[in-house]
Amino acid sequence: MLGVELFILSLYLALISGTELTFELPDNEKQCFYEELEEGVTFHIDYQVIAGGNYDVDCFVSDPLNNALYTEHKKQYDSLTHTTTMKGVYKVCFSNEFSTFSHKTVYLDFRAGDADRLLPGMSKATSLTQMESTCISIHEILKVVSDTQTRYRLREAQDRIRAEELNGRIFYWSIGETFIICVVGIGQVLMLKSFFREKKMNSI
Repeated sequence: MLGVELFILSLYLALISGTELTFELPDNEKQCFYEELEEGVTFHIDYQVIAGGNYDVDCFVSDPLNNALYTEHKKQYDSLTHTTTMKGVYKVCFSNEFSTFSHKTVYLDFRAGDADRLLPGMSKATSLTQMESTCISIHEILKVVSDTQTRYRLREAQDRIRAEELNGRIFYWSIGETFIICVVGIGQVLMLKSFFREKKMNSI
């Protein structure tokens, strides 16, 4: 029975999850995402730059009438919670137009609406059975686990990208160092040859 409840909880989490994506934002470019929402719907936006440049980006959120709801410049990460006042298409834009050469990798998590009650007919005044209480506890723990996994995925992505950048710098530095050693070695050989050549000319 508990296995069935866990399966139902898994389906529930899959149904209420919002849009979560990671995308590339080239230099001198702007990308926008659109979502049609009803009036009175609360939406949440979390974003973070996980790679590129100084890890910053411009973010703009506007309502269907193109009124600015949120405007931030050169932010590494931030969150926004807003309740809609009208029905229509809401726009979320990320801009890297201030950068001339660095690409950015941006993580976006967009969630709209409040989660439905976990169990049908459940309210604050309703007494819960032990099974229902267990289901709610598991549900809350799963939400915490999901959020923790997201944070660790972002941290792992940042560390991996920095490690790859460091590895690339070490690789090119090693190539340059090898080239310099070869040039110095060849120069020393030629210098030694010139010494012996001068001795031969003096003996003649």
